[in-house]
Amino acid sequence: MKPVQIGIIGLGNVGLGALEILAENARDIALKLGFPLEVRAVSSRGVAEKTLPAAFASALKTANWRDVAEHPDIEIVAELVGGTGVAREIVDTAIARGKSVVTANKELMAQAGAELWDRAIAARINLAMEASVAGGLPIHAVLREGISGDRIKTLYGILNGTCNYILTEIESRGASFGEVLAEAQKEGYAEADPSADVDGFDARSKLAILSALAFGERIVPADIYTEGIRRITPVDFEYAHQLHHTIRLICAARQTPEGLIVSVRPSLIPQSTILASVRGAYNAVWVRGKFGADTFYYGKGAGSHPTGVAVVSDLMRVAREIRSGSPERVSPFAHARLGEYKPIPVTVHRSAYYLRFRVEDRPGIIAQLASALAAESISIDAVLQLPNANWRDLPFVITVEPATESSVRAAMARMAELNFLIEPSLAMPMELPL
Repeated sequence: MKPVQIGIIGLGNVGLGALEILAENARDIALKLGFPLEVRAVSSRGVAEKTLPAAFASALKTANWRDVAEHPDIEIVAELVGGTGVAREIVDTAIARGKSVVTANKELMAQAGAELWDRAIAARINLAMEASVAGGLPIHAVLREGISGDRIKTLYGILNGTCNYILTEIESRGASFGEVLAEAQKEGYAEADPSADVDGFDARSKLAILSALAFGERIVPADIYTEGIRRITPVDFEYAHQLHHTIRLICAARQTPEGLIVSVRPSLIPQSTILASVRGAYNAVWVRGKFGADTFYYGKGAGSHPTGVAVVSDLMRVAREIRSGSPERVSPFAHARLGEYKPIPVTVHRSAYYLRFRVEDRPGIIAQLASALAAESISIDAVLQLPNANWRDLPFVITVEPATESSVRAAMARMAELNFLIEPSLAMPMELPL
């Protein structure tokens, strides 16, 4: 059977990783498919400076992505550029030319994936995006096909390796956020502008995609309540450990009788849960179904080789369909059509909460904070204060019984008017994953 011709656009870490895998694993790929994958063309603005595997010496090398997306012989275009500008043009052009698309682009798929899939269906080509979330985990395939017979009730994920690395370094060493971030940037774990990671936006895009897969709703990043990790300090881990918890940036999607609640935020989770053991730059997803109960998926969330494997696996799946002539395609979102329902506000979510304060110590502080909580019908569970000699900057914690997010926010607004607070209080839900 003749080879399937592919084109790679974008030669960053993921693109080069995919090419290396295609070269070194060519024989096994051909044995699994019954035909080879042939890299016909590659494109990058700096293609002249890139060192490609010798196996692709004869491939077209161009700085103009259109030479790949419009190439008459190429059957699959791998868009590995990222972002929503040029990448959208590449995908639009490939679909218009009747070429299937493989992408690792979480931002584009989160914002416009459902629309692009509708266009792919109309064009009778395929769109595959396994590498867009948790590169080393086949979580798309799991939700799309592996457990598609179940009805998903809850999904929790640690989906940003940079944040997880920073949090676990703060926890293990007692270093500050700024100190660990600087180290992560130096080691290449964090970008020069880390906002997308540490402010939760990267994880938000990934959760939008997984929520669509799990629940069949058309969710965009703007629908998801998002907080980052900039305010987490070593003292928060000290108090969390006193409570037998740890802190992770948790991506959560919960199907409730009232509707779907989605959020990305730092949360306390019990140290006894499996998610608490996810450390460093690893990702994990924990899913509960109505019938199949709990399943857990763990691995590298990023990196040239783990993400490259996901890209190559998608290339193989799409190539197999092209050669078999299958008229039926499984949607990358696991549902033939996504619903148009909006998630309900996170303010209705009910949970126990961890409230951390920094105050200038004086008599009556606890009474005033308790009064603010009582005004919103919130009950105190515990008050914790570790030894601290600096009465001008005293951190302590109050945990509260389960309450709605809206009532906790209202209480915090009352507290903001108190003159002994050095900074606004920090609230984190105390989650009980599954």
